[in-house]
Amino acid sequence: MTRRTVRIAMNGVTGRMGYRQHLVRSLLAIREQGGLDLGDGDVLWPEPVLVGRREHALREIAERHGLAHISTDLDAVLADDSIDIYFDAQVTSARVAAIKQAIAAGKHIYTEKPTATGLAGALELARLAESAGIRHGVVQDKIFLPGMLKLKRLVEGGFFGEILSVRGEFGYWVFEGDWQLAQRPSWNYRAEDGGGIVVDMFPHWEYVLHELFGRVTSVTAQIATHIPQRWDERGKPYAATADDSAYGIFQLEGGAVAQINSSWAVRVMRDELVEFQVDGTHGSAVAGLRRCRSQHRSATPKPVWNPDLPATESFRDQWQEVPDNGEFENGFKAQWELFLRHVALGEPYHWDLLAGARGVQLAELGLKSSAQGRRFEVPELSL
Repeated sequence: MTRRTVRIAMNGVTGRMGYRQHLVRSLLAIREQGGLDLGDGDVLWPEPVLVGRREHALREIAERHGLAHISTDLDAVLADDSIDIYFDAQVTSARVAAIKQAIAAGKHIYTEKPTATGLAGALELARLAESAGIRHGVVQDKIFLPGMLKLKRLVEGGFFGEILSVRGEFGYWVFEGDWQLAQRPSWNYRAEDGGGIVVDMFPHWEYVLHELFGRVTSVTAQIATHIPQRWDERGKPYAATADDSAYGIFQLEGGAVAQINSSWAVRVMRDELVEFQVDGTHGSAVAGLRRCRSQHRSATPKPVWNPDLPATESFRDQWQEVPDNGEFENGFKAQWELFLRHVALGEPYHWDLLAGARGVQLAELGLKSSAQGRRFEVPELSL
């Protein structure tokens, strides 16, 4: 067996997502399984180099997990020829400058989304990366989740017939921070810091819709800041200048229509924090992060509208659970493994910076739609 080490500069691992999903549940999980099997006796061994501004926080994480390398000097890390990949999980407003620097240093790029706060910046990153001849990828984790994989199986198997519509509900109540601590960072609610649910979630909806049902061709959106004042991590009140809720309608290539509500000011009355219902001529399905249930046209009930009588049937019980038919790994880990194989072996990989730019484009057009009260076409992007 030959072990090949790949050194990865990880910027932003002191944050919740960077630490839990990317470091612990992805790269450290790959190490715990003995590395990534590349075939022919080769194993890829990821070696994280933790990068950030708070040395004490980096050191605490490194000591907790037995990691040897930390740095608060991004310039020095990127100048190190032994670093192969730069990963970014910083706040969005800091991302473009750091990724441009990493591209200039010749590092392969893997980054959280959104890749930039605006389309111009996102496209610039994609073009710079292509010109530099490096490999690049953007986290698009939701399509690797069990519920979405089951839904994709139904789509590819022709279960739906002609797909008519997609309806999505996402969100939960994020506490304001006064009488209970908020479960999201305060910068998420400040537009000047790159916050807002459209910037955060529309890039997700772009790749979910694109991958499963077809390219988004137009968008109509209405946004709101339902909670105008929140309290930050120090207990100080601040004005919430970013949108906390968005209501979008997306026309899809092929004719289907998607409607997705996204909110951090909604209480959950569904089985999972995000659910998509897909309706087609031959069947329907409801998928969340883990579960997927379906109803074929041959088993569809025939309800009759009568508001004078109580419903006598349980509609939920008339849906069939879609089986796992396999083991599902953590979605972040699954995509990390594909990207590492792309870097090491050159295997195909299409979730790149141009795909990331499509998500930024949709968010930008969604905000513009809400501001102007009109629908916008979504042009195809190219380098």
